[in-house]
Amino acid sequence: MQLHASRLIRSPWLGGSAAALAVVLWALVPLLVAGAGELPPLRLAALALLAGALGTLPMARGGKRRGARLPRGHGVMVHAGVPLLMAGAVGACFASFSLAPPAEAALITYTWPVLFLLASRWRVLGRLPLDTLGGALLAFSGAALLVAPQALAGGFSGAWVGYGLALVAALCWALYSLACQVPGWRLGERMPHLLLTASIMTGIASLLLEGVSELPSPPALLATAALGLGPYGIAMLAWDRAMRDPQAQRVGNLAHAVPVLATLFLVLAGVTAPDWRLPVAAVLVLAGSMTASR
Repeated sequence: MQLHASRLIRSPWLGGSAAALAVVLWALVPLLVAGAGELPPLRLAALALLAGALGTLPMARGGKRRGARLPRGHGVMVHAGVPLLMAGAVGACFASFSLAPPAEAALITYTWPVLFLLASRWRVLGRLPLDTLGGALLAFSGAALLVAPQALAGGFSGAWVGYGLALVAALCWALYSLACQVPGWRLGERMPHLLLTASIMTGIASLLLEGVSELPSPPALLATAALGLGPYGIAMLAWDRAMRDPQAQRVGNLAHAVPVLATLFLVLAGVTAPDWRLPVAAVLVLAGSMTASR
C-alpha cells in the first residue's frame, strides 16, 4: 500500500492525463450513437458493453496478486452493484435519447460531474464549501449554455420517462465515480468482468423489453464496436485510474468539459453548425472547474 501511494505521488500528471483521455472518449459518444442509430437503445448498450469487456481484457492487470482480494462483505457490491451502475448509466442514457429530445436529455445527463463533485467533497469534508458550490454551478452553466436554448425553444415536450432515465444515468455515473475511489475495490483490475456482467444485465433487459430483432448492419456494428472499445472500454480504465489519484476531486472537474467537446466534435463532423456559444461555454467550464478545485 505504501509503494502504491508513493507511485501515485511521483506521477502528478498521470491522473489528469487519464481523466482527460476519458473525457475525450466520452465526448465522442453522440457521434458514435448516431452511427449505430438503427439499433434499439438497450441492445446497443449491451453490445457496446460487451465490446468494452473484450477491449479491456488485455489492458487490465490480473487481480490474482497478493492483497487483491476484496474485504469481507464487499464482493456483492463490486461484482453486482458496480455492473448494475454501469448498465444503468449506459442503458438509461441511450434510452433517454430515444424517448426524449436528445438536447434536453443530454442537459440532464451531463449533470453527473456536478453530482460527483458535490458528493465527493461532502464525503471528504463533511460539508460543501461555497467555492465548490459556486464553481460547480458556473461549470454547469457552461454545459447548459450549449443545450438549454434547443431544449427551451420548443418547451419541455412532456417526455418525462426520458427525462427520468437521463437523471438515472447521471446518478449512476456519479455513484460509479465514487466507487472508483474505494481503494480496496480496484475496479480497473476487474474491469473486463464488470463490463461483461453489465452487458449480460443490459442484454437480458433488452430481450425482455425490446424483443428479438434482426442482425444490425456492418456500419452499425462498427460504430457499436468503437463505442464499446473507446468510451466504455479504455475510458473506463482511464477514469478508474484518475479517481484513484490523490487529486481525484481536482481532476474530476475535467468531466465538465464533456458536453463542450461533444459539441465541438459534432461541429467538426458537420453534424452541427458552428455557434458562438461554444467558446463562451468553454471559458465558463474552465473558470468553474478552477473555482471548484480550490
